[in-house]
Amino acid sequence: MATIFCPEGGHFALALACALALMQGVLPLAGLRRTDSPLTALARPLALSQCLALLFAWTCLVTASLGNDFSLKLIAETSAINKPWAYKIAGLWGNHEGSLLLWVTLLSLWCAGLALLPGQSAARPEGLPLRLRARLLALLGLVGAGFQLFCLTTSNPFLRLWPVPADGMGMNPLLQDPGLAVHPPLLYSGYVGFAVPFAFAISALLDGRANALWARHMRPWVISAWALLTLGITLGSWWSYSVLGWGGYWFWDPVENAALIPWLTGTALLHSVLVVEKRNLLHVWCLLLAIATFAFSLSGTFLVRSGILNSVHAFANDPARGLFILGLLGLYGGGSLLLFAIRAPALPTPQAGFSPLSRESALLLNNILLCTLCAVVLTGTLYPPFMQLLFGRTLSVGKPFFDATTIPLTLPLLAVMGVSMALPWRQTRADRLLPRLAPALLITAGNILPAFWLFPTPLAALSALLALWVISAALCDLILRLRGLPEGSRQLHRLPRSLWAASLAHVGVGVTILGLCGMAGSQERLIEARPGTHATLTGRDWELTALTAHHGPNYEVVEAHLTIRHHDAHGPVLTELTPEIRLFPRQGQRTLHVAILHRPLEDLYAALGSVKEERDPQGQSHYSAILRLHENPLASWIWLGGIVMALGGGLHLLPSRRRPKPVEGELRSCR
Repeated sequence: MATIFCPEGGHFALALACALALMQGVLPLAGLRRTDSPLTALARPLALSQCLALLFAWTCLVTASLGNDFSLKLIAETSAINKPWAYKIAGLWGNHEGSLLLWVTLLSLWCAGLALLPGQSAARPEGLPLRLRARLLALLGLVGAGFQLFCLTTSNPFLRLWPVPADGMGMNPLLQDPGLAVHPPLLYSGYVGFAVPFAFAISALLDGRANALWARHMRPWVISAWALLTLGITLGSWWSYSVLGWGGYWFWDPVENAALIPWLTGTALLHSVLVVEKRNLLHVWCLLLAIATFAFSLSGTFLVRSGILNSVHAFANDPARGLFILGLLGLYGGGSLLLFAIRAPALPTPQAGFSPLSRESALLLNNILLCTLCAVVLTGTLYPPFMQLLFGRTLSVGKPFFDATTIPLTLPLLAVMGVSMALPWRQTRADRLLPRLAPALLITAGNILPAFWLFPTPLAALSALLALWVISAALCDLILRLRGLPEGSRQLHRLPRSLWAASLAHVGVGVTILGLCGMAGSQERLIEARPGTHATLTGRDWELTALTAHHGPNYEVVEAHLTIRHHDAHGPVLTELTPEIRLFPRQGQRTLHVAILHRPLEDLYAALGSVKEERDPQGQSHYSAILRLHENPLASWIWLGGIVMALGGGLHLLPSRRRPKPVEGELRSCR
């Protein structure tokens, strides 16, 4: 098996996949143009063959890493003999070449999923039209071919190294963490997944039609990519909180923002595609957002690999690679925007309208606010590097700027989210709307005084009230719709799955906002302590009982033992925490591993900053530690909300037992 999955075999498979991707991109389009069904039918087998070739290439790279093949430059720079096997695999996407191979492999898996989707037939009229599928696969093949060519020419993961070292350098110690082992694949899956809605948008522009049935076929792909990106961002935020040791969850790092930007436009796209499907409106919004979201995903790839950012996430080792990706971004993003400018005005204009007091209006306002938020984050992220590039001025744009600009936009967005759940399609009257909103309004109003008493600032209290408004509006809408069912059929499963999914997603947003508001009241104390020292924080006693040392698989550990008691040093023990410092001798680096007690209403958080040795006049050694102690109210709600949001997306994707209703503008063929 080791002979089969050799680096040369992986290199050949990558080159074969690139050739197959080019064929997948060219031949089906030629067949569609000449109405040549044999060429059109090649899209499916070519997509599956490309996926198999890339999976083979990825398996070859994993085999080389597990086998400590340090003749590969990638393995020598990111692995070591004593590195745990799980991180020998995870380390492959903790660098430029391996992460790019994972990127194109994930794209091929999305293509394979589209190729395996049942097509339209007499027995399955709701299936994806075969000619549309061929065009989508061809467009995705062209996207994949560009990145695979990039992988082969400038970022070859199978590049040999001579002389072969006896051992590798090991991976970045910060990345040797379970959260970072899972976070990048989820994030990349979300990035790459938005290539499918992008292909739908380009296909609609080429075909000259974007109707309700087109949106129905696109919707599951939008939701899948959005849910995976949500999970990726959530896990990355949790890693920042639990590993970096700063006590925070989001630092407005440029690469963090690069993931947030497509999430914002992807959320707007998700709502727009629902409007197109339900009401055959907002086509232009849907097309533009699909293009923009994928372009922003590519921009994140460019920022990480261009060398213009200084971040723990960045692979800033060769700016020439960034220029290659910038060229791909210009080709795919710029070319698609040019096509949009030419073809979008010629799209059929829907005759139907909608009232200002309707769900369509609420979702349109939602799009405007989300896109404005995206523009603000994009400006704050790109302004410093452009000032450095153009004028040589070094600027820092951080938390004060983003808080001051994003919070005023988030508050009205939350207000609209609560109202939108109660609004029907087309139009309604205020006297009908207010009774549906009354329960949520009463719940929110009843918590005004507790909110201003519990939360540390008026802004945090107001944000928490709006988060509660979103949660209560979603739950009350579910109850009202359940009561609206006929007698005898008021079971939860009778409600549409899409309603459950939307309610879960909105509840998740509200829970996350509550967590963020709670963290505004975080209490922190920085102390220097010897074993036996006591410190008080928020009415609890924290005692450093011992400092110990031991060995890990490829690192040395210094561990602090903390005992936390209620009230004072004589109170009952609440818990024990053991924060660590891990020293990696090969890299000459150290990492912090915090200890956290997660509780429903708060986190008790301890980080060990450093350990000092002092000698007394008798020559005996005494050790002291720098400790960072936190009490973080509602901290876990931040990540709980992200998981609930993603679960809402996953619920929407579950197969429905109901047959899809016919929609206007049937898409029978793809010209």
